Amino acid sequence: MYLKEISLKKSKIPSWNKYPFNIPVLQSFDKINFSDEVTFIVGENGSGKSTIIEAIAIGLGFNPEGGTKNFNFSTNESHSNLHKYLRLSRSFRQPKDGFFLRAESFFNVASNIELLDALGGRSLYESYGGKSLHEQSHGESFLSVILNRFSKNGLFILDEPESALSPLRQMTLIARISQLVQQQSQFIIATHSPILLAYPNAVIYQIVDGQIEQIDYKDTESYQITKAFLDNPNKMLKELLDTKVV
Repeated sequence: MYLKEISLKKSKIPSWNKYPFNIPVLQSFDKINFSDEVTFIVGENGSGKSTIIEAIAIGLGFNPEGGTKNFNFSTNESHSNLHKYLRLSRSFRQPKDGFFLRAESFFNVASNIELLDALGGRSLYESYGGKSLHEQSHGESFLSVILNRFSKNGLFILDEPESALSPLRQMTLIARISQLVQQQSQFIIATHSPILLAYPNAVIYQIVDGQIEQIDYKDTESYQITKAFLDNPNKMLKELLDTKVV
């Protein structure tokens, strides 16, 4: 693994009452081990998974809004300072490639690529499928980056990539992850997708009630809730639609 472990420098935290350190999971966890080529972090909205993913990416040298380590643009500095208080344990092996792909700011990355391409020289589009990312749908542009820009011996950080991808394209992503893992790449992914979580032999950490713990695929909330709905959608819908608004 290129990234082996992260831990929190608890003695350095200036205040546990201010964001992001007031997020319950940050007050409870000591470290996260990355023992497999693919690691997922799952949890409900607001649980802290994207905050942790963002801090890992910044700590590794990626631009907070996404892209490679060569991207240095900024449109809105909304990221937390958690990365300053993380200790990253790395392997002696250095990745030859890397990318931070986050759904919420991908538009800004695509815009920066378009701006840099317009400055002249070798076309950047060649590395992203040969076409402007803004001239593709959101899902198509996501896949263009994953299929064309991601390469072997890489460390890839993905924050909710399923937000732009249909179920079929999520399966395409699984296949691409497998290809790159066979080429000595590592993935760390925050997701809600029960499809992506099914990736074989991946390590899954779930954040629940302010605690983070390793969990089996079929024990994740994403799997159980989706399965319960698909097994009996009429019953689930009846319960939801009969619920009275207080």
